[in-house]
Amino acid sequence: MTSGAAECHELLLRLAGRLGDRELWRLRDWLSGGSLDAVARALPLTLLRERVGITPSEFRLINGSLLPAGADPERLNAVSWVDEISDVDYTFSTESPDWVSMGDSVAVVLMAILRGRPDVVEARSTWRRDRTGAGAATRVVLVTTTGDAARLTGELQRVLRALGTYEPAVEVLPEGLEPPVYHRAALAASESLVAKGHLVPS
Repeated sequence: MTSGAAECHELLLRLAGRLGDRELWRLRDWLSGGSLDAVARALPLTLLRERVGITPSEFRLINGSLLPAGADPERLNAVSWVDEISDVDYTFSTESPDWVSMGDSVAVVLMAILRGRPDVVEARSTWRRDRTGAGAATRVVLVTTTGDAARLTGELQRVLRALGTYEPAVEVLPEGLEPPVYHRAALAASESLVAKGHLVPS
């Protein structure tokens, strides 16, 4: 993964919970396929349309990844700024919805895919709900990796879409990255899919 792609992946991580799953999975799919230029063209418009502000640290990531890839500087300058992100509009829980209570085949598939991969440090899962309680619960998959985080994100998104989750919420954190607020909240209320320690089948 190039430095620009790595910075763009971190930027998209930081936008989780602020951009919708529909926008994020598409942007991440493009990035995983090597289309950083497509992300650079689309993300500024998406931020403006969704009225999502960026922090100074996010702007530095944009400067390092999107501007060299062809982002429109005027559109980026029109995006609003916020000092910091201190809270999220969601709650997280390990309690799964009723429709998966008889068995979680998606979790089984994810465990089979991730177990034994030396680049996977840890994989966890949680259920996200709107703070107001409206709408259905959304599965959030949280993976820590030593490998290509953008590529692994794209791979897992495609698996989840094949299993019927059309707007997958997949958060792949590079090992050593301090989790943003959204991910800290999600991790605090998650359960293990693949435990720490680079599990390899005996």
